[in-house]
Amino acid sequence: MRHGVATRKLGRTSKHRLAMFRNMLAGFFKAGRIITTVEKAKEVKPFAERIVTWGKKDGIHARRMVFWYLPDRDLVKHVFENVAPRFIDRAGGYTRILKIGARKGDSAEEAILEFVDFKFKPKAKKGKATAGEKAEKKAAEAKAEKKAAAKPKAEKKSEAKPKAAKAAKPAAKKSAPKVTKEK
Repeated sequence: MRHGVATRKLGRTSKHRLAMFRNMLAGFFKAGRIITTVEKAKEVKPFAERIVTWGKKDGIHARRMVFWYLPDRDLVKHVFENVAPRFIDRAGGYTRILKIGARKGDSAEEAILEFVDFKFKPKAKKGKATAGEKAEKKAAEAKAEKKAAAKPKAEKKSEAKPKAAKAAKPAAKKSAPKVTKEK
Protein backbone atom coordinates (compact mmCIF):
# COMPACT_ATOMS: atom_id res chain seq x y z
CA MET A 1 0.00 0.00 0.00
CA ARG A 2 1.07 3.55 -0.76
CA HIS A 3 0.34 5.22 2.58
CA GLY A 4 1.51 8.82 2.89
CA VAL A 5 2.62 9.13 -0.74
CA ALA A 6 1.62 12.58 -1.93
CA THR A 7 2.35 12.58 -5.68
CA ARG A 8 1.29 10.54 -8.67
CA LYS A 9 4.15 8.91 -10.55
CA LEU A 10 2.25 8.84 -13.86
CA GLY A 11 4.40 5.96 -15.10
CA ARG A 12 7.49 8.15 -15.49
CA THR A 13 10.80 8.71 -13.78
CA SER A 14 11.13 11.82 -11.65
CA LYS A 15 13.20 13.70 -14.25
CA HIS A 16 10.80 12.81 -17.05
CA ARG A 17 7.84 13.81 -14.90
CA LEU A 18 9.40 17.19 -14.07
CA ALA A 19 10.24 17.83 -17.75
CA MET A 20 6.66 16.95 -18.70
CA PHE A 21 5.28 19.34 -16.07
CA ARG A 22 7.55 22.15 -17.30
CA ASN A 23 6.36 21.62 -20.88
CA MET A 24 2.74 21.54 -19.76
CA LEU A 25 3.22 24.74 -17.73
CA ALA A 26 4.84 26.49 -20.71
CA GLY A 27 1.88 25.57 -22.92
CA PHE A 28 -0.56 26.56 -20.21
CA PHE A 29 0.89 30.04 -19.69
CA LYS A 30 1.16 30.64 -23.46
CA ALA A 31 -2.43 29.67 -24.27
CA GLY A 32 -4.28 30.17 -20.99
CA ARG A 33 -5.66 26.63 -21.07
CA ILE A 34 -4.55 23.10 -21.90
CA ILE A 35 -6.35 19.82 -22.46
CA THR A 36 -4.80 16.86 -20.68
CA THR A 37 -5.74 13.93 -18.48
CA VAL A 38 -7.42 14.58 -15.13
CA GLU A 39 -4.47 13.14 -13.17
CA LYS A 40 -1.90 15.29 -14.97
CA ALA A 41 -4.08 18.38 -14.56
CA LYS A 42 -4.36 17.74 -10.80
CA GLU A 43 -0.59 17.41 -10.54
CA VAL A 44 0.22 20.52 -12.63
CA LYS A 45 -2.36 22.81 -11.01
CA PRO A 46 -0.35 23.51 -7.79
CA PHE A 47 2.71 24.44 -9.87
CA ALA A 48 0.64 26.87 -11.97
CA GLU A 49 -0.88 28.41 -8.85
CA ARG A 50 2.57 28.83 -7.32
CA ILE A 51 3.91 30.52 -10.47
CA VAL A 52 1.06 33.05 -10.47
CA THR A 53 1.68 33.75 -6.77
CA TRP A 54 5.38 34.36 -7.47
CA GLY A 55 4.34 36.57 -10.38
CA LYS A 56 2.32 38.77 -8.05
CA LYS A 57 5.40 39.41 -5.86
CA ASP A 58 7.51 40.71 -8.79
CA GLY A 59 11.08 40.81 -7.54
CA ILE A 60 14.35 39.37 -8.74
CA HIS A 61 13.98 36.34 -6.48
CA ALA A 62 10.44 35.77 -7.73
CA ARG A 63 11.60 35.97 -11.34
CA ARG A 64 14.35 33.44 -10.67
CA MET A 65 11.89 31.06 -9.02
CA VAL A 66 9.50 31.30 -11.99
CA PHE A 67 12.42 30.87 -14.38
CA TRP A 68 13.18 27.54 -12.70
CA TYR A 69 9.72 26.29 -13.73
CA LEU A 70 9.56 28.10 -17.10
CA PRO A 71 13.06 28.32 -18.61
CA ASP A 72 12.00 30.80 -21.31
CA ARG A 73 12.68 34.49 -20.71
CA ASP A 74 9.79 35.68 -22.89
CA LEU A 75 7.36 33.42 -21.07
CA VAL A 76 8.58 34.60 -17.66
CA LYS A 77 8.13 38.19 -18.84
CA HIS A 78 4.60 37.29 -20.02
CA VAL A 79 3.75 35.85 -16.60
CA PHE A 80 4.91 38.96 -14.74
CA GLU A 81 3.46 41.53 -17.16
CA ASN A 82 0.20 39.92 -18.34
CA VAL A 83 -0.89 36.97 -16.19
CA ALA A 84 -0.10 38.00 -12.60
CA PRO A 85 -1.66 41.50 -12.79
CA ARG A 86 -5.01 39.92 -13.71
CA PHE A 87 -5.08 38.19 -10.31
CA ILE A 88 -3.63 40.95 -8.10
CA ASP A 89 -6.83 41.19 -6.02
CA ARG A 90 -7.36 37.43 -5.80
CA ALA A 91 -5.96 35.51 -2.83
CA GLY A 92 -5.61 32.17 -4.64
CA GLY A 93 -7.53 29.76 -6.82
CA TYR A 94 -6.31 31.14 -10.13
CA THR A 95 -7.01 27.96 -12.10
CA ARG A 96 -9.80 25.44 -12.50
CA ILE A 97 -10.14 21.91 -13.84
CA LEU A 98 -13.12 21.09 -16.06
CA LYS A 99 -13.69 17.40 -16.81
CA ILE A 100 -14.62 16.77 -20.43
CA GLY A 101 -15.03 12.99 -20.61
CA ALA A 102 -13.11 10.02 -21.89
CA ARG A 103 -10.51 10.23 -24.65
CA LYS A 104 -11.45 8.29 -27.78
CA GLY A 105 -8.27 6.25 -28.21
CA ASP A 106 -7.63 4.85 -24.72
CA SER A 107 -10.66 6.01 -22.69
CA ALA A 108 -8.46 8.11 -20.41
CA GLU A 109 -10.48 10.72 -18.50
CA GLU A 110 -9.62 14.13 -19.95
CA ALA A 111 -9.86 17.59 -18.44
CA ILE A 112 -9.26 21.23 -19.31
CA LEU A 113 -6.93 23.18 -17.04
CA GLU A 114 -7.60 26.91 -17.49
CA PHE A 115 -7.47 30.24 -15.70
CA VAL A 116 -10.67 31.20 -13.92
CA ASP A 117 -10.94 34.40 -15.99
CA PHE A 118 -10.30 32.63 -19.31
CA LYS A 119 -12.50 33.88 -22.17
CA PHE A 120 -12.91 31.31 -24.94
CA LYS A 121 -12.50 32.72 -28.45
CA PRO A 122 -13.23 30.09 -31.12
CA LYS A 123 -10.92 30.10 -34.11
CA ALA A 124 -12.49 30.64 -37.52
CA LYS A 125 -12.27 27.50 -39.63
CA LYS A 126 -10.36 27.80 -42.88
CA GLY A 127 -12.93 25.94 -44.95
CA LYS A 128 -16.05 27.64 -43.62
CA ALA A 129 -16.62 31.39 -43.48
CA THR A 130 -18.88 33.19 -41.04
CA ALA A 131 -22.00 35.04 -42.19
CA GLY A 132 -20.22 38.42 -41.99
CA GLU A 133 -17.30 37.18 -44.07
CA LYS A 134 -19.68 35.76 -46.70
CA ALA A 135 -21.49 39.11 -46.97
CA GLU A 136 -18.18 40.97 -47.38
CA LYS A 137 -17.07 38.53 -50.08
CA LYS A 138 -20.34 38.95 -52.03
CA ALA A 139 -20.06 42.73 -51.81
CA ALA A 140 -16.49 42.63 -53.12
CA GLU A 141 -17.53 40.36 -56.03
CA ALA A 142 -20.44 42.68 -56.94
CA LYS A 143 -18.10 45.68 -56.91
CA ALA A 144 -15.64 43.88 -59.19
CA GLU A 145 -18.45 42.99 -61.64
CA LYS A 146 -19.58 46.64 -61.78
CA LYS A 147 -16.04 47.76 -62.62
CA ALA A 148 -15.78 45.14 -65.36
CA ALA A 149 -19.12 46.22 -66.88
CA ALA A 150 -18.08 49.88 -66.83
CA LYS A 151 -15.12 49.32 -69.19
CA PRO A 152 -15.82 50.47 -72.77
CA LYS A 153 -16.11 47.80 -75.46
CA ALA A 154 -13.26 49.35 -77.41
CA GLU A 155 -10.82 48.47 -74.65
CA LYS A 156 -12.05 44.90 -74.66
CA LYS A 157 -11.48 44.62 -78.45
CA SER A 158 -7.97 46.05 -78.21
CA GLU A 159 -7.16 43.52 -75.50
CA ALA A 160 -8.45 40.66 -77.67
CA LYS A 161 -6.21 41.50 -80.72
CA PRO A 162 -2.84 40.79 -79.08
CA LYS A 163 -4.12 37.48 -77.81
CA ALA A 164 -5.19 36.47 -81.30
CA ALA A 165 -1.83 37.50 -82.73
CA LYS A 166 -0.02 35.40 -80.18
CA ALA A 167 -2.21 32.40 -80.93
CA ALA A 168 -1.52 32.69 -84.72
CA LYS A 169 2.25 32.41 -84.38
CA PRO A 170 3.43 28.87 -83.67
CA ALA A 171 6.17 28.56 -81.11
CA ALA A 172 9.50 27.75 -82.66
CA LYS A 173 11.16 24.76 -81.12
CA LYS A 174 14.84 24.92 -80.53
CA SER A 175 16.69 21.69 -80.23
CA ALA A 176 19.85 21.35 -78.31
CA PRO A 177 22.96 20.48 -80.29
CA LYS A 178 23.86 16.84 -80.14
CA VAL A 179 26.97 16.04 -78.19
CA THR A 180 28.80 12.86 -79.07
CA LYS A 181 31.49 11.33 -77.00
CA GLU A 182 34.48 9.85 -78.74
CA LYS A 183 36.75 7.37 -77.10
